[in-house]
Amino acid sequence: MKFTLSWLKDHLETEAPLDAILEALTDLGLEVEEATDPAAALGAFTIARVIEAAPHPNADRLRLCRVETFPDGPGGRTQEVQVVCGAPNARTGMVGVFAPVGTHIPGTGVDLKPGVIRGVESNGMLCSERELMISDDHDGIIDLPADAPLGTRFIDWAGLDDPMIYLKVTPNRPDALGVRGIARDLAARGVGRLKPQQVAPVPGGFPCPISVSIDPALKEKGCPLFMGRLIRGVTNGPSPDWLQRRLRAIGLRPISALVDITNFFTFDQNRPLHVFDAGLVKGGLRIHPAAGGEEIAALNDKSYTLAPGMMVISDERGPESIAGIVGGTATGVTGATTDVFLESAYWDPITIAGTGRALKANSDARYRFERGVDPAFTGPGLEMATRMILELCGGAASEVVQDGAVPDTARSYVFDPGRVVSLVGMEIAADEQRRTLEALGFTLEDDRASPPSWRPDIQGAADLIEEVARVASLTKLRGKPMPRAEAGVPKPVLTPMQRREAAARRTLAALGFNECVSYSFIDEAAARLFGGGGDAVRLENPISSEMTHLRPALLPGLLRAAARNQARGFADLALFEVGPAFSGGEPGEQALLASGLRVGHAAPRDPHGSRRPVDVFDARADAEAVLAALAAPERLQIWRETAAAWHPGRSGAIRLGPKLTLAEFGEIHPKVLAALDVKGPAVAFAVWLEAVPFPRARTTTRPALQLSDFQAVERDFAFVLDTRIEAQTVVAAAAGADKALIARVSVFDEFTGPKAEAQMGPGKKSLAITVRLEPRDRTLTEGEIEVVGARVVEKVAKATGGVLRG
Repeated sequence: MKFTLSWLKDHLETEAPLDAILEALTDLGLEVEEATDPAAALGAFTIARVIEAAPHPNADRLRLCRVETFPDGPGGRTQEVQVVCGAPNARTGMVGVFAPVGTHIPGTGVDLKPGVIRGVESNGMLCSERELMISDDHDGIIDLPADAPLGTRFIDWAGLDDPMIYLKVTPNRPDALGVRGIARDLAARGVGRLKPQQVAPVPGGFPCPISVSIDPALKEKGCPLFMGRLIRGVTNGPSPDWLQRRLRAIGLRPISALVDITNFFTFDQNRPLHVFDAGLVKGGLRIHPAAGGEEIAALNDKSYTLAPGMMVISDERGPESIAGIVGGTATGVTGATTDVFLESAYWDPITIAGTGRALKANSDARYRFERGVDPAFTGPGLEMATRMILELCGGAASEVVQDGAVPDTARSYVFDPGRVVSLVGMEIAADEQRRTLEALGFTLEDDRASPPSWRPDIQGAADLIEEVARVASLTKLRGKPMPRAEAGVPKPVLTPMQRREAAARRTLAALGFNECVSYSFIDEAAARLFGGGGDAVRLENPISSEMTHLRPALLPGLLRAAARNQARGFADLALFEVGPAFSGGEPGEQALLASGLRVGHAAPRDPHGSRRPVDVFDARADAEAVLAALAAPERLQIWRETAAAWHPGRSGAIRLGPKLTLAEFGEIHPKVLAALDVKGPAVAFAVWLEAVPFPRARTTTRPALQLSDFQAVERDFAFVLDTRIEAQTVVAAAAGADKALIARVSVFDEFTGPKAEAQMGPGKKSLAITVRLEPRDRTLTEGEIEVVGARVVEKVAKATGGVLRG
């Protein structure tokens, strides 16, 4: 929404400076997108007189002008400046617009400098209208009346010193798409006083020969009201200067007086109108749904083919206008028009929006009708436009013809001034609240408030409070601590699962991971790589082809992020995400996961050779670190069975029992890396946060550290095993030899390969473990240690078939 300051002051009596008005508009919710002051661009251009215009000695088409300027302003000292000018109308004695050296010319983007043109010095410039960007005329320099005050700023004399204001109006405020509505808001704020607006009906001098009718199918929803009148004997010449300046200031091109008047009311009162050349209208005007297939050449130089049901205005020949959007060229007004039919109607916003989108037709009328204009102003807008046409174009007006009636928008809501405290947190006096609503056009009766017809956005009692708070200024709202429900230290507000989620995040960040936040929607191909992509998780209305399904895991998003980073030269990555993954589309068919991805190398390059590619053991260590932070049970099992997205021989699942999976880790399958364009090596893990059981004893403190007073003992064992035997099997068997004494079992050596088989036989390997014994009640004797050692050998032999290595 664009308008000028002087235009605003036609409706608002105010002495407030421009900056105060702009600040108030934004604070009222009418965000100022731009404010341009012509004085900043045109303030240096002054009115000057050409003392003499003589031929240039070295060029036939150039004139050498002696220009009388007033550098100190009107009545000050004079200065004669020599200017070389190429305008054909430059002559002795003419009064024009002068730009001194150093002035920026907005029409050309040039900063004036002293120059030499064909061997003659030139200091300044005599300007055309296009160079000042006030019109497209550049056939000659500006020729002002002889009595124009010399030395005066040109914008002051021409009335161009009028700032333009551009507002971003939200869709719920159609009343702010007219200068009158903006002035009303400012007056309610106290920036000025809203000037009264009287609408005096224009008496009709004769019956209107053009009838109007609305198809019964559209009266309920589509076009409740259509009215108009004939004005004959008009002269459709150029509009007056004041009107042309206002339209140009907001970016509109003046066309003719009749068209400019309708454009003026579109922006002034938020009342779009349309004028038909009555001499080209055949019969009456009928508003009806299109049958489909009709074509209309519109005033925007485009042709449209109408679909069935679109509202059109037709005469006996066929469609003449797309209702509420754009008129047709067949009945458009021209300079030869003498009789016009002025139309004012109320159109259903949803119908107009649907037609406009289907036809891809944009106009100022559509922009307003689809948001909702004031239905009660349909008649007054017609009367005001009629009076302006009679004043500017002459003629005589007929009686008004009408079909339909103004829609009933009457409604009221309970107004409770006390709710402003509970809803907004501001304390505003009840009388001030009532004054604010009345200033905005609301009608108050007892404890009920009725919104005006121009405010379709008011739909409840809470909206009344919002209006009061908006006008009072939400900048006055001060933060206050909420009262505690109970005295003393408040209870924790985070749930156990939220604390667990935070612990996982902190742990992964401490391990050197960077957190990612990705969409829960991924494409079908990526979802199928991780076991998803079914119809149950397909979105009905995806926002793009890459977001068609709910993600079955977090790793697709992490891998996509890794691919984007690799494409930008970041090869070594450690990324993690905590969020939901979905196994179905029903409530409960989702799980909270913490997933991490390592790509490239585990360490940077250094002279000590510590750089190595990431491997499955990095992923296992990360998963176990997260589980430890979640206080997962210590005795967990590693299973080989994992999902298809993992490398089948370099991955594992951490389980509590045979069925409860707490985490999976390992290398990503090569086909998955290729499909997602990730260059390996890449290892990852996924921890199901909700699957980890909570500790049975819940305390706010850690348990006391229990240390044995007796000497711990460590014994090493080396077993000869089949190469297929896993180290985890050996560790688990050894740990079960004596659960009371054995505190820890760990692997410290593995001897495999051809040399091992040469010593121990084909298909054999050696695995060495350390068993740590921690007695609690006494120091172990050598015999007791030997007994435990024998039991370890026995358990391992029974579980693996291995023998103690000699």
